[in-house]
Amino acid sequence: SLHLSLSSNPTSKAVMAMSRLKCALRGFDFRVILALLIGVPLVMLMIYAHGQKVTYFLRPIWESPPEPFKIIPHYYNENVTMENLCKLHGWKVRETPRRVFDAVLFSNELDILELRWNELSPYVSEFVLLESNSTFTGVIKPLYFKENRDRFRFAESRLTYGTYGGRFMKGENPFVEESFQRVALDQLIRIARIEDDDILIMSDVDEIPSGHTINLLRWCDDTPKILHLQLRNYLYSFEFFLDDKSWRASIHRYVSGKTRYAHFRQTDELLADSGWHCSFCFRHISDFAFKMKAYSHVDRIRFKYFLNPERIQDVICRGADLFDMLPEEYTFQEIIAKLGNIPSTFSAVHLPSYLLQNVDRYRYLLPGNCRRESG
Repeated sequence: SLHLSLSSNPTSKAVMAMSRLKCALRGFDFRVILALLIGVPLVMLMIYAHGQKVTYFLRPIWESPPEPFKIIPHYYNENVTMENLCKLHGWKVRETPRRVFDAVLFSNELDILELRWNELSPYVSEFVLLESNSTFTGVIKPLYFKENRDRFRFAESRLTYGTYGGRFMKGENPFVEESFQRVALDQLIRIARIEDDDILIMSDVDEIPSGHTINLLRWCDDTPKILHLQLRNYLYSFEFFLDDKSWRASIHRYVSGKTRYAHFRQTDELLADSGWHCSFCFRHISDFAFKMKAYSHVDRIRFKYFLNPERIQDVICRGADLFDMLPEEYTFQEIIAKLGNIPSTFSAVHLPSYLLQNVDRYRYLLPGNCRRESG
């Protein structure tokens, strides 16, 4: 009975519980426990904030580089005849040039489109442009080209223009909508009456082949059926030269029933130094924010402050990354070499001629002019 009266005493229970707890914690270092309580949440926060960086840095471990391209040397000088230029490439000159079709999906890059079409205008037989009232991410947008069509009157007689009604599938992978729009562009190209062996340029608006490259390929025989173009990679303007690894632009000698508009690797042959890729080269800060939310890599906006106008302006002038990402490379050596901001270049040699002929309108694209209008 004495045992029963003791066990029913609340004070005794508390004493026994504390005794057991002391026994359990005997040998534990309270400093270690405190460090865990503070450290684990901090590690979780760092993984949330910088996990993408860790993934990109470790990319060489989990992803092998693609097979290297077979690079074709590119010869050009304005004083060399076309016959000799074709011969230098191992090709023969034609009696008449092929027709050239330049086909693009358009979002909102009015200035870059104007530079592109003026660069290519002497050599293009038909411009083909498709725009949608939907971004790849399913956000409604104006038909910017349609609203500014008068700006491109010089191309009107050679323009096949079409619109595509967006599907607005919320939560869908943006690449699905992009693929639907590329299929629609395929149909528009056929409406433009392209024929076998005509040249078809497949590239985004900001992937601009140089005019002399297209002129070479339309005048030479025995060129590859499909040929990727190596473009000089610029970010924000022609001040920040990143590398010469842009390759997605391609040239096709059209084959009915076989040629399909695509933006992935389609051959191993790459023509060196064939133009410019000016990515995120916008006049207005608002256009940067629009593209960040509109294109297929919208998942890179990890935090809302990435879209802050003051931050975007600061990033542009430093040559930093809008998404605060590490370089997308396949070796640790290449990743480490590209860490940090892109250094400025002060060369404006061999840029699109229309840009240099209209400096007052496009000064923001030239070295030393990183400040942008708000929009």
